Amino acid sequence: MELFTYMEEYDYEQVVFCQDKNSGLKAIIALHDTTLGPALGGTRMWTYDSEEEAVIDALRLAKGMTYKNAAAGLNLGGGKTVIIGDPKKDKNPEMFRAFGRYIQGLNGRYITAEDVGTTEHDMDYIYMETDYVTGISPEFGSSGNPSPATAYGMYRGMKAAAKEAFGNDSLEGKTVAVQGVGNVAYHMCKHLHEEGAKLIVTDINKESVDRAVEDFGAQAVDPDDIYTVDCDIYAPCALGATLNDETIPKLKAKAIAGSANNQLAEHRHGDMLHEAGIVYAPDYVINSGGVINVADELNGYNKERAFKQIDTIYDSLSKIFEISKRDSISTHIAADRMAEERIASVRRTRSTFLQNEHSIISRRK
Repeated sequence: MELFTYMEEYDYEQVVFCQDKNSGLKAIIALHDTTLGPALGGTRMWTYDSEEEAVIDALRLAKGMTYKNAAAGLNLGGGKTVIIGDPKKDKNPEMFRAFGRYIQGLNGRYITAEDVGTTEHDMDYIYMETDYVTGISPEFGSSGNPSPATAYGMYRGMKAAAKEAFGNDSLEGKTVAVQGVGNVAYHMCKHLHEEGAKLIVTDINKESVDRAVEDFGAQAVDPDDIYTVDCDIYAPCALGATLNDETIPKLKAKAIAGSANNQLAEHRHGDMLHEAGIVYAPDYVINSGGVINVADELNGYNKERAFKQIDTIYDSLSKIFEISKRDSISTHIAADRMAEERIASVRRTRSTFLQNEHSIISRRK
């Protein structure tokens, strides 16, 4: 991999390699774009097959955060960290404290949070060395578990998708097929149940399915059958890439709205959904409630203010659906376009300001 060639092609700003021999820290911080503000993105810990694979993952995830934060209306850019190691056996407090010092050295250009393989307690160790971290324990003024916030955003986003697909945003009487009933999806199902939606659920974890059946009267199906059930809305909330050549033709849903990341196996599958007349709520927009919630911590966390901002996911998706119809493009392209237009607008404003400032200085000379 030619790193600088890759960075130039996709317009990355900075990649930082962090190493601490005593703790075993090997981390890569990727900053994609800070036009809108400091880069916000979580720290992932994973056992990568190679260092190159870790670098590529950090870069890919950082770019995704640029689009997520921009589409969410946050004044934050996109960044991400990956720590190379097994989160079950390689973690130690010294590792995260050392990493916190590296974050502090970026002087506010990057703010981290928990991600796959890390926890709020890991963030607490980072917090010992820097203020540029969110998702710490509630006793330090954090928002705590982000699942309810993400789930509420999912619920609001699903209502926007329902309005686009069915003409109104009521979910009462609608059948929603939920793939994966983890923490986020469970809280989302609670909102749906309270509005009177009918739930069909599946999960490889039987306990998660049983809880949804008991608490919400959900119908349980085998994992392979979730694609073919009669439903109004399909909610992929487990693994990514479940929208692919094999599954899309099986779907009977008129709308797709789920919390899973990278739901489209390939870019072209978004076009397939568009051509099939299925309303697709782009994943990084509808699942942005969690990042909106932790971003509020930067202002001193206020739950009412945070959830008011999460409510705007409904408006963001409505705008994406409008762009999709206006430009005859799929919704995943419309989402990218909306995010890119917001970044470009701020970049133009900043460029104009700097040009004017330079002109004033020149005249003074």
